[in-house]
Amino acid sequence: MKTALVTGGTRGIGLAIAEQLRREGYRTIVTARHPPSVLDEDFIACDVSSNVSVKALFSKIENAYGGIDVLVNNAGTAGANALDADDDLWHAIVASNLNGTYYCCKAALPLLPDGTGRIVNMASVLGLRGVPDQTAYCAAKHAVVGFTRSLALALAPRGITVNALCPGWVDTPMAHQRFAELGITRDQAAAGVPTGRIATPAEIADAVVWLLRPESRGITGHALPIEGGGLALP
Repeated sequence: MKTALVTGGTRGIGLAIAEQLRREGYRTIVTARHPPSVLDEDFIACDVSSNVSVKALFSKIENAYGGIDVLVNNAGTAGANALDADDDLWHAIVASNLNGTYYCCKAALPLLPDGTGRIVNMASVLGLRGVPDQTAYCAAKHAVVGFTRSLALALAPRGITVNALCPGWVDTPMAHQRFAELGITRDQAAAGVPTGRIATPAEIADAVVWLLRPESRGITGHALPIEGGGLALP
């Protein structure tokens, strides 16, 4: 049985990914800062923004599971940060989304098998374009895309693929919080998407699973948009 690790795997997109991987037959370890509401024997608490916490996580994984075949870096946080405010939110967003991805990839490398290892990083459509009040989130997600491309080249000789997903609106609590910040409804948000709909977490999970299949082994260093065609707008 192959083993996968999903960070931020207790809710939203991460939970959907973990559930889908289990249906695909993976033993799936999930991690987050706080335990899930329903006990999960393969849950390990971790704050990915802390390198100490990440090192402890992977030490536990090595001792309990031996290694992993798949790493999905899904954990992250968002928020509107004004440049005239204090810097705490900026640092928190960068630490979670960018540093956490880096820490987990670095710690995972000795545990991933050559030839079949897979890394999927969660970026965002905001890793491909900008939004005025999301400077920290856009900066972090742009960096995740760049990091993904560089790491893909570094790991190509080992046969480990590294790709990023770039979702747009996804029907999660984080998105609904953003709707409230913008003063719009879910339907209004959907109306701004060329396809007229918002993605479900399961759709993002499906994309992760596709990137893990043998037929996707030639795809690496790719940032895959899943945003209903918004990037094609003028």
